[in-house]
Amino acid sequence: MSEQQQLTSHLHTVEETLKDMDSSLEGLSGEKAAQRLEKYGPNKLPGKKLVSLWSIIFSQIKNPLIFILIAAAVISIVIGEIDDAAFIIFVILLNTGLGASQEWKAEKSAQLLEAYLQKQVRVRRDGQEKNIEAQDLVPGDIVFIESGDHVPADIRLVKVSSLKLDEALLTGESVSVTKDTGAMEEDCPPSECRNIAFAGSTVNSGRALGIVVKTGMDTEIGKIAKAVYGTEEVKPPLLVRMDRFARQVGYIVLGVAVLVAVVARAQGFEYIDVFLIAVALAVAAIPEGLPIALTVALSISTNRMAKRKVIVRKLAAVESLGSCTLIASDKTGTLTLNKQTVRAVLTGEGKRFEVTGEGYAGEGDIKGEEGRKESKVIYDIAQACILDNEASLEQKEGEWEHRGDPVEIALLAFSYKAGLSPAEVRRKAEIIGEIPFESENKFSAKFFKKDGRINVAVKGAAEVVVPLCKKTKTEGGSTGIDPEAIEQQVRSLSSEGYRVIAVAEGFPQEMISAENLGKDDLPPLEFLGLIGFLDPLRPDVKEAVKKSQEAGIKVIMITGDHPQTAFSIAKKLDIAKDMGQVLTGNDIGGMSKEEEFYPEAAEKLKGATVFARVSPLQKLKIVEVFKEEGNSVAVTGDGVNDAPALKAANIGVAMGSGTDITKDTASIIVTDDSFSSIVAGVEEGRFAYDNVRKVTYLLISTGTALVVLFITALLAGLPIALLAVQLLWLNLVTNGIQDVALAFEGGEPGAMRRKPRDPKEGIFNRLMVEQTLVSGLVMAAVSIVLWFYLIGTGWEVAQARNLLLLQVVLMQNFHVFNCRSERESAFNVPISRNYILIFGVIAAQGIHIASLYLPFMQGLLRTQPVSIAQWGALFGLASIILAAMEIYKLVKRKTGAFA
Repeated sequence: MSEQQQLTSHLHTVEETLKDMDSSLEGLSGEKAAQRLEKYGPNKLPGKKLVSLWSIIFSQIKNPLIFILIAAAVISIVIGEIDDAAFIIFVILLNTGLGASQEWKAEKSAQLLEAYLQKQVRVRRDGQEKNIEAQDLVPGDIVFIESGDHVPADIRLVKVSSLKLDEALLTGESVSVTKDTGAMEEDCPPSECRNIAFAGSTVNSGRALGIVVKTGMDTEIGKIAKAVYGTEEVKPPLLVRMDRFARQVGYIVLGVAVLVAVVARAQGFEYIDVFLIAVALAVAAIPEGLPIALTVALSISTNRMAKRKVIVRKLAAVESLGSCTLIASDKTGTLTLNKQTVRAVLTGEGKRFEVTGEGYAGEGDIKGEEGRKESKVIYDIAQACILDNEASLEQKEGEWEHRGDPVEIALLAFSYKAGLSPAEVRRKAEIIGEIPFESENKFSAKFFKKDGRINVAVKGAAEVVVPLCKKTKTEGGSTGIDPEAIEQQVRSLSSEGYRVIAVAEGFPQEMISAENLGKDDLPPLEFLGLIGFLDPLRPDVKEAVKKSQEAGIKVIMITGDHPQTAFSIAKKLDIAKDMGQVLTGNDIGGMSKEEEFYPEAAEKLKGATVFARVSPLQKLKIVEVFKEEGNSVAVTGDGVNDAPALKAANIGVAMGSGTDITKDTASIIVTDDSFSSIVAGVEEGRFAYDNVRKVTYLLISTGTALVVLFITALLAGLPIALLAVQLLWLNLVTNGIQDVALAFEGGEPGAMRRKPRDPKEGIFNRLMVEQTLVSGLVMAAVSIVLWFYLIGTGWEVAQARNLLLLQVVLMQNFHVFNCRSERESAFNVPISRNYILIFGVIAAQGIHIASLYLPFMQGLLRTQPVSIAQWGALFGLASIILAAMEIYKLVKRKTGAFA
């Protein structure tokens, strides 16, 4: 048995496969099974290790800004500034604790990877049937599967009886796949291999016997798991921006500190004093409060997202959704309900009826062109759909419970809407024979006795059922059949994206046999009509897609479904306008194997918005191409087939009802599976990024002012304006309280009408740089004038520093209101958007006033009480920053710079 033989088992006959696998229908011997288990290993998938709390804590510390703070703390300890070091360590611990607790809580909320393979499986070994652990399966084992089982390995089918599998976790499509045992004539993707039952699939109906050809990581689901764990995780955009920002800050601080040290030494300062001056400058320049402010801002947005059905597993992922430029959405379950629903019925005489109601529930109506109308033909169609049906659908205690094939469940829901009770119809009819659905026949039939007469109900592919019909049933009786007209109706429904089946009935004169019935046993049939199925759009998805597009976000669909069906859905959502925007897996780069992907495919992808019949690895490559084009890509998914693409995306979004491996891979989980919740997450992400910018703007602009003040005083030969501990007080406490309060700011209107940010754009774009410089220089100028005045008029240095410190705190109090909006006047931003900010400003000022009077704080900060007159004068001086920025914004608005 070779690997190549395993790979081509679907092309071989059953006999050839048994020979290739060195096995027989009697099963492997125990000895041979043990040897193969040793060779191939256990039949299981890798699981991602649980993230420990210590790992999460360490991830919080791995931040360039935190590294700079740690270095500052160590230097402070070395030079004996224990107070400064204590402040810095406090900030590091607080930031780490907040971030770690939030991510730990999110990690506990997320689903972890669980086993997909059947725990126990029935096999034949040494000619005896027995149950074994699924992980002990080996290639060559003979396995039994039946309705309700999860397929434990990739199995070449040997015998089948009405076998239908749900392969949604591999293909993303909810429609059951009918399997048979015939050899495939040519190589094919997994979605088209009729003779292979793939690991992880669910048996919806029927039973089968098969030979295991692949186990564990060699299975199709194993290949996907390998791709997931072998794909490098993409760093969220915010972390990329903040890392870049932190490096820039570090370089600037280092450069300025060296320059200042040289100047200070040239002015005759002792080396220890030069070192203390450099440390004080670093303290002024580094935004020590930024890490904790960012953590709080993201934590707040995480909680807001949770209220909008979005669970965030990584704090940095909060902002990632807001920065995406392209959403690659799967179709089934995200844009649609993932529930097959009868939507249209065409009777034999060409009358069309529309069916309302969604999903697997018997609630809705059937309306013709003239509204609700009783129809004998509709009644007969519904009755046939009940009797030729293996599924169940019933209402218990107000809830609809269902079992079986999705199409057959949908037919039962339709029969309820037609006014029939499946249980009652089945009670009055005695099933006496059947022709089960086989992929070769493409139809099924049930023979039954009712009112002393033998009937047969038939449903299946129109191209098979219609030729078996000799008449057409109408409201007025039977007439001749027009196959060409029916064929045209089928094409019309198919072009609208419907899956179509035909329904017929017949009246055998006598039963030949109740066993081994086939097509030849059917009497001449009467054609009843055509039934069109759709997986309906989610009610709110069209508006959500429109909102995304208005926000400048491109929406594309990637699905394993048929191109025409995918296009029909995409057209309704304005994702695609014509079939020219649809690409299939075979179209991309002229692929001959699904693992191959040619560079020229990138050109084809640019104009496409719908990708149909794509494999999981093709989806991964599509995402990578769009990323290489400069997009920040968000990928949604719920099946195992989506996991590799989610891992490679800038932001992976899993559906709450999806598979565990998908949720384990994603950074964000949408609990209600709705695309509209994803869009809500995008909006919250944009709000989060706005707030990150606001707190960054506040801290950097005030830091700029302090650095300019510091350097100016030094160059002028004046005493250092503020001590290092006073600078830490400003950065961590008074301003720290305010920037945390600012992080609670509500979203500004119009966030979803802006174009997405360029993924390459840093935190500081041109507008923010300009505002930071203007506000920083204004605050510096006010402080410099005050410092020069105080020193020049004979104030003691300690008293002058006390007044300057209060003046800077008051200026921070005013400036925080400037930071609430980059464009709007501070007086136009409603207070109701952030009441916490008012309390934050009062608290910041209140705690500083307390420091003027408390002996412990006086000793630490070198402060002393000030008079009411002095406080009032400083208040008026500090308000200049508010007036200056109002003038700046007014000029910008008048000149159209904010447009």
